[in-house]
Amino acid sequence: MVKYDTVLIRYGELSTKGKNRKTFVQKLLSNIKHTLKDMPNLEYRLTYERIYIKINGEDVDLLTERLKDVFGISSFSLTQKVESNIDTIVETCYQASLNEKGTFKVKARRNDKTFPFISDEINRKVASKILKETDHKVDVHDPDFMIYIEVFSDGTYITCNKIQGAKGYPTGINGKCLALLSGGIDSPVAGYLMMKRGIEIECIHYASPPYTSNMARQKVLDLASIISKYQGRIKVHIINFTDLQKAIYDNCPESYAITIMRRMMLRIADIVANKRDCIAISTGESLGQVASQTLESMRCINEVINIPVIRPLVTYDKEEIIDLAKKIKTFETSILPYEDCCTIFDPKNPVTKPTIRKAQELETHFDYQKYIDECVDTMETIIVDCSSKANEDFL
Repeated sequence: MVKYDTVLIRYGELSTKGKNRKTFVQKLLSNIKHTLKDMPNLEYRLTYERIYIKINGEDVDLLTERLKDVFGISSFSLTQKVESNIDTIVETCYQASLNEKGTFKVKARRNDKTFPFISDEINRKVASKILKETDHKVDVHDPDFMIYIEVFSDGTYITCNKIQGAKGYPTGINGKCLALLSGGIDSPVAGYLMMKRGIEIECIHYASPPYTSNMARQKVLDLASIISKYQGRIKVHIINFTDLQKAIYDNCPESYAITIMRRMMLRIADIVANKRDCIAISTGESLGQVASQTLESMRCINEVINIPVIRPLVTYDKEEIIDLAKKIKTFETSILPYEDCCTIFDPKNPVTKPTIRKAQELETHFDYQKYIDECVDTMETIIVDCSSKANEDFL
């Protein structure tokens, strides 16, 4: 039976990056090492097309589970490295096939052109041995398992499995974003999608104590903790929004309250983003899902800032968002019944087509800037990681 000693990691989308490829791959390697930092015996080797990790006795199951969550990995395989000798290759592939069931296909790749057998010859020799010694049958179109053979000058790598990776780009390679995190279903999914495109995120959450509870606050930190496994840790900036929110409802008609509230949220997020070197803001909004998420509302709300606002869920329907939330394991936490500041004062008839002119006129009814300044000055920052331990950080 084959004892796997190496992990072979494939880059996928990173292979299209041209002159920037090296930077992306180095970032991916750095992220992998960070994810596996508590496995000191691992040895890493980087080539143009692959990353190889020598296992050296570390926990293979834990290693596999960790790698599934690293963005930038297209797929990876548990692999055995053997001598580049045709008899050794054939025997090892045969032994590997004994772990599998059903039909098979052999796919050899001869990177070392000095090896005396071309890829097709390797395929035939391996397949002949397996067909002769086992009950397996060949299926070149839809096999139950594949045998991959990669011949290099330093040895040959053999595997029967290909585990799907998280794909996307290495988190952090494309800059940093401030993600609005409400505690609902949508915003954690939006944060996940931002990280998948290579964006490191920090989060901002608007709390309205005593109308929102400590349980609602903990729910948000738990959500940040769940998605933090994709980048290592997340800073959550908590804004005390109570006084500003009350001022909005005291000075603006109920129909415009949500529009004005979201304009204030973006103003605050813009200040925090600049302080934290974030070059964009992201939200969990989906087009048309609620009154404040029409095109007219988005235009009116966006008008207050110049920084890009990215809405990765804008074309998703609710079922698609829920499916993704379940996949990344945020759904059960998101549906816990603790209200956030967007639901405690839910207007009966919110405007669906607000105008910038009307919003600007309503904002002259009170000195909102003093409330914004107070929100920023009293901001609390918590660092969370996937161990679910939150640490205060006021830097």
